[in-house]
Amino acid sequence: MHWTIGIDEAGRGPLAGPVSVGVFAVPDTFDFTHLAGIRDSKKLSEKQRDAWYEQLNDINDARHAVSLVDAHHIDTHGIVHAIRTAMKQALTQLALDPTECTILLDGGLKAPEHYTSQTTIIKGDATEPVISAAAMLAKVTRDRYMIEQAKKFPQYSFEQHKGYGTQAHREAIATHGLSKLHRASFCTRCM
Repeated sequence: MHWTIGIDEAGRGPLAGPVSVGVFAVPDTFDFTHLAGIRDSKKLSEKQRDAWYEQLNDINDARHAVSLVDAHHIDTHGIVHAIRTAMKQALTQLALDPTECTILLDGGLKAPEHYTSQTTIIKGDATEPVISAAAMLAKVTRDRYMIEQAKKFPQYSFEQHKGYGTQAHREAIATHGLSKLHRASFCTRCM
């Protein structure tokens, strides 16, 4: 059986939290009406993304995975390495033979070399349903993680900005310093 895998990331630019990579794989026999109307997760409300997330989890003939790589790894190895690490972890979870896969990636992403059939598509999350699905999974998983972390670190209001560099977040960093969720290498001008 041949598979088409969409890959996208979420959380490349925030000051805090992990980077997230989603992978969404469908067989050649996949009924794409399951993905009718899906589009770029950044153009949807949180409620719409959550609805898609639940719908994607209910599709039986697709496989998907999301991997998160934390701020410490990002600070130690850089964001590009962290994204590659998360991508490898997520692809491994799918347990598919790379020779039976075609990979479609958003933006400047590149899959491991043993996936010989891969195409990077600029703004692919807006044009390729499998990339849109991967983006949705990555974004919602990361957002939910940050909402959970807000309970442990209420002084940063992660539930509101999800770790992105809003004015309120920068002010919280100036007041409280960095938490273990912060990417110190991204916060050099915040303190």
